[in-house]
Amino acid sequence: MLRLLTALCLCVTAAPSWAEGDAARGERAFSKCSACHSIDHPRTRLGPHLMGVVGRPAGAVADYKYSQAMKDAGGNGLVWTEEKLHAFLYSPKKTVPGTAMRFFGLWSDGEIDDLIAYLKTVQAPE
Repeated sequence: MLRLLTALCLCVTAAPSWAEGDAARGERAFSKCSACHSIDHPRTRLGPHLMGVVGRPAGAVADYKYSQAMKDAGGNGLVWTEEKLHAFLYSPKKTVPGTAMRFFGLWSDGEIDDLIAYLKTVQAPE
């Protein structure tokens, strides 16, 4: 019985911390972001554009004025992986203390997964 419980615990902890999201639902969830971020044009608004954000270093959009905290995070190697985006969307100020991001992480895990799935479909500008 102990072996069975140990094996079960190992299987559960080996799984990723989030499930694969639904890009169509994520596109709808993006409406919460669209007041500040563009996704279809490489232009900045109140926040930087999010084209190609998955895999991009933090603070890397050239024509956006980032907070010092975000510049430092990028300079220290923060790259927007799915895991880091998930943590940031859930709690921006906990993930990058001092960020200027005004959104307070009012997302469910499923909604974050969906949003990240959508963001992964949008290519970086050329």
